[in-house]
Amino acid sequence: QVQLIETGGGLVQVGGSLNLSCATSGRDFSSYTMAWFRQAPGRERESVSAIRWNGRTTYYTDSVKGRFTISRDNAKNTLYLRMDFLLYEDTAVYYCAADTTRPYANTWSSDYNYWGRGTQVTVSS
Repeated sequence: QVQLIETGGGLVQVGGSLNLSCATSGRDFSSYTMAWFRQAPGRERESVSAIRWNGRTTYYTDSVKGRFTISRDNAKNTLYLRMDFLLYEDTAVYYCAADTTRPYANTWSSDYNYWGRGTQVTVSS
């Protein structure tokens, strides 16, 4: 069983920054593909960013490229999302997700089997 706990959400003005963290309980964290998703009110959940097990390959959806940075610390079992130049449309609940079914994968996951409960990010104009 893997538990994911997101922290770092909050209220910030347009143009501001936030740092999200996702503490993970799994003992094999270093082998997982990890990702951040978000869901805004009335919208479907969308993939924001992902990172492979060794941290060397990352993915970003187009709307956050150049503004968000995903990283991981395998020694601390923690995933991060640095969000800069926040926009009103970044307002959403942000979820951390893990794919534990394909250890040390070198392709992107199409499904994540563990999810956190989410942290609210609100960007005010």
